[in-house]
Amino acid sequence: MTRPTVPDKFYFKIGEVGEILGVQPYVVRFWESEFRLTPSKNRSKHRVYNRQELDTLIEIRRLLYEERFTIEGAQKKLKEGSKRKTKQLDLGLEEKTQKVLLQKVKKDLGQIREMLKN
Repeated sequence: MTRPTVPDKFYFKIGEVGEILGVQPYVVRFWESEFRLTPSKNRSKHRVYNRQELDTLIEIRRLLYEERFTIEGAQKKLKEGSKRKTKQLDLGLEEKTQKVLLQKVKKDLGQIREMLKN
């Protein structure tokens, strides 16, 4: 099965998510409880999912339906994936060093902006 086509939006209602995933909304709600997802609620108290949550749900669907994982197996696989992502983002710098570096980048970008104005 190929990755579903996702509309170019920031937020999705549960019905839209169900259509994208090819499952009923109650399945999405079940996955929320099993995988500890907490979608936001809009003004009328309906669930709305952001892009990252939708990507997680797409991955859950892939693991359960295509890879044939159990719920427990999919939970473990998602945890492993999130640990790997954190390790990839670790620059190996101390927090203080990161702050100093970011301040320098910000200052340099400000100088570039001023040069472009002239």
